[in-house]
Amino acid sequence: MSIFQIRQTKNGVVLWTGSAENEATALDAMAREAGYRDFLALPESVRGNGLEAARLDLIS
Repeated sequence: MSIFQIRQTKNGVVLWTGSAENEATALDAMAREAGYRDFLALPESVRGNGLEAARLDLIS
């Protein structure tokens, strides 16, 4: 598992940070935490603003 951070691309607002297997599962996890079934169930107004799932490389 990796740590991902999901941001809106237009304004840089962080919507979610957490662990996931890959970008797709990170987007689904963010949507579920917001109360939706998965990423595709998010309103178009959220998905249409552009979202970026970035893997955070944390070095200890």
